[in-house]
Amino acid sequence: MSSSEIRRPETSNELAITFLYYRDLPKATQFYENVLGLPLAIDQGWCKIYRICPGAHVGLVDETKGMNKWSATKPVQLCIRVPEVDDWYAYAQTKELDTLSPLFENDEIGIRAFVFNDPEGYQIEIQSATRPDA
Repeated sequence: MSSSEIRRPETSNELAITFLYYRDLPKATQFYENVLGLPLAIDQGWCKIYRICPGAHVGLVDETKGMNKWSATKPVQLCIRVPEVDDWYAYAQTKELDTLSPLFENDEIGIRAFVFNDPEGYQIEIQSATRPDA
């Protein structure tokens, strides 16, 4: 069979995981469990995978064992859409979150949101849609 005859599988995807790399995995896991309240879905020891919502997960990896390494530059943002961003913002204000932004609206893309950094500098955005098509 030639490569032009092989088709992409048509089965549904089962899981999506975005992996982030950490120097201090215990500190990161504490933050994702206790501050964000994400449930641990898969514990691989040096990699902890947390459920964000059905099908979407974030994996926290010990950079000494993962496929990639920690980097001071974090060109990644983890965005979590919630039903009520104002409640999350009130909660966030009670925590000592690095670089907690003011609550803002972006009418162009139809969101109300705020951002902050996790313990090693990854930006997290918590947002709600302001219109049905956003």
